[in-house]
Amino acid sequence: MTQNLHEMSRKELEKLRKDIDDALSTVSQRERKAALDAAERAAAEHGYSLAELADASAKGKKTKAKNPPKYRNPEDPTQTWSGRGRKPGWINEAEAAGRPLSDFEI
Repeated sequence: MTQNLHEMSRKELEKLRKDIDDALSTVSQRERKAALDAAERAAAEHGYSLAELADASAKGKKTKAKNPPKYRNPEDPTQTWSGRGRKPGWINEAEAAGRPLSDFEI
């Protein structure tokens, strides 16, 4: 199926694009179904249904609340820090310059 795209009209090219998009959609649906079937077989081998595993994983996930910022960079207000984890570079630089952390409290 060799076609010279440069010799095709706009209408022929648009039809070809539509045909390709339809074929890609069909392949995608087929691959998705094959993946789902494989996952269901794997779950069944261990004595579970895929729905049971999906429910168990959804129940086990806990959403973590984001800590509100406690410190803000006065030079760039978009840079904030909650006070947890590693100190950001702008805090380290300010402390190295002798500024106390309390200067950045919100």
